[in-house]
Amino acid sequence: MNVLTPSDGIAIVTGAGTGLGRALAVELTQRGFTVIGTGRRTETLEETKRLCEKGRFHSEPLDVSDARAVAGCFAEMRKNHGPIALLINNAAVYPREDFLAASAERFMDTVKINLGGVVNCSHAALTDMAERGRGRILNVATFADLNPLPTAGAYSVSKGAARILTRSLIADLSDRFPGIVISDWMPGMLQTGMGIPDGLDPSVSAKWGVSLALMCDQSVNGVTFEMDCEVLPPRGLKGRIKDLLLLRRQKPRRL
Repeated sequence: MNVLTPSDGIAIVTGAGTGLGRALAVELTQRGFTVIGTGRRTETLEETKRLCEKGRFHSEPLDVSDARAVAGCFAEMRKNHGPIALLINNAAVYPREDFLAASAERFMDTVKINLGGVVNCSHAALTDMAERGRGRILNVATFADLNPLPTAGAYSVSKGAARILTRSLIADLSDRFPGIVISDWMPGMLQTGMGIPDGLDPSVSAKWGVSLALMCDQSVNGVTFEMDCEVLPPRGLKGRIKDLLLLRRQKPRRL
């Protein structure tokens, strides 16, 4: 299995100031990576820094919805810290607002962060990765678009569109850049500000996420994992009958 190592370059984690993003940054530094963590609040990024391995975390206050700011920030990261080996698109907001109770502008503000942030950061990272023909992008995803909850419209729409973006990036890039691997990961229900009180400890989920993020093999290009298990694509009727006749059972991979 082709895996990333610290010698490949730096790791960038968006939304690294709290919750899952913080746990991912801590886990990556424990595995020897130099991590650049972005977020909108300097004080929370500094707290993440205190929890990480000494000297391996660098904070970058950044609004991922601002395309120009992202491009400039990523260029500075490359200049100061070296090539980008890994991007984990984790930054997101979940405002929990009824469609009619909130303005259309507020709805689109969520889209700008949850979808626009992935577009902006992926474009900036891929500009560097394409030059070397190697890199890894992991998008923190959800099934919220399939079964939206009440007051979760903006979140569900934006996160669902981000999953479509993953597939479109692969369609554009996989033939030209087989060394660049992009996939989605759903971390599960977490005990975070966006999660639930009795959810999973984000430090547990982060171990799975980092293990997946470091897999830079074409076999995981376009693949979705939920928690520590691969989500197999649906099989058509003919495929299911063939599997039955051949006594063949596809097994999902585990991290």
